[in-house]
Amino acid sequence: MEPFKNSFSQALVSCLADHLHLQVSGFDRAGFEAPILANLQELELKQRAQLIADQVHLHLPEQPAERARILLAILHPDELDHANQPSDEHGVCGWAIFALQMVVGQHGLGDFDRSMEVLRQMSKRFSSEFGIRYFLLADQARALAIMQSWLGDANRHVRRLVSEGSRPRLPWAMQLPKLVADPEPIMGLLHNLRDDEHEYVRRSVANNLNDIAKDHPDLIGDLAVEWMENAKPVRQKLLRHACRTLIKQGHETALQAFGVFPAKIEQPKINIASKTVQFGEKLQFSVEILSNSDQPQELIIDYILHFKKANGKLAPKVFKWSKFTLAAGQSRVLQKKHSIRPITTRKYYGGIQGLSLRINGKDFGYLEFELTM
Repeated sequence: MEPFKNSFSQALVSCLADHLHLQVSGFDRAGFEAPILANLQELELKQRAQLIADQVHLHLPEQPAERARILLAILHPDELDHANQPSDEHGVCGWAIFALQMVVGQHGLGDFDRSMEVLRQMSKRFSSEFGIRYFLLADQARALAIMQSWLGDANRHVRRLVSEGSRPRLPWAMQLPKLVADPEPIMGLLHNLRDDEHEYVRRSVANNLNDIAKDHPDLIGDLAVEWMENAKPVRQKLLRHACRTLIKQGHETALQAFGVFPAKIEQPKINIASKTVQFGEKLQFSVEILSNSDQPQELIIDYILHFKKANGKLAPKVFKWSKFTLAAGQSRVLQKKHSIRPITTRKYYGGIQGLSLRINGKDFGYLEFELTM
């Protein structure tokens, strides 16, 4: 797949220039394009967007009302289905909006309400989740009050902006420290969107809740219990996605929200096929699980590899494994092969590593193996 950064191309710059030329009196097309094209190829995605944003800002008039008029005038007329499409002769949409929302966020705080409306309109063509964070950081209460009025917006992209733009730890974006510390101001917004007709919106709600769970696990665990009461399947799906980090961590309340309770089992018997694993090969292991319950029980089995770090200490990494119902008194044997090979997200160090299990949120056993490089 072509890198996202290539969306900011010479063709896009030319397209932007075409639309600005129609709206900006005395627009200097060469002065707009030359600084961008001279540096574009050597930059990564966010740098490319910022470069374009800087030039758009320089070529817009200073008057806030006129700036807003121009930015709205160049938007693509399709408000629903062009968020993932390239800009064209009809207007600007897709990745180009990423640069334009930087213009609004970085230079529109003095015209707060009108700039928020511009972002709402932009979000119909590509999510303004990055640009809106400047306003949440500048005046959280004022921004959230405006976003509250968007909850009933007919456009699904705008409703999603409410939840996605307020995520405390949105990837790629500036964090929102006040909401990291206290997410209460956005809980009502998420409650209102939890049963939205579009999964696109509901999934954003789930991702926001998952962000919150990283700092306030008990809050989201309790919320999952509350929201699961009489929940339809679509909300149950939302909550499972929202609680994915908590479930992986074995958070007791979150697990119980989905009917998963502490396992009634004998101490699992873990076996590692070879206590020495060559880097590039597979760690092979098995476990036997025996129920000591007189009732069937649902079990969620994860395994934890404790990898050696550069400082010699071990760091646990949880991996999903299996989920099944174990009958009363029944035993089951599971087998697994885990490749230990070069990956971009982890550097391996030779020496003693560890393996343990997590069953319904509780950790069991610990065996060591040696990794040779």
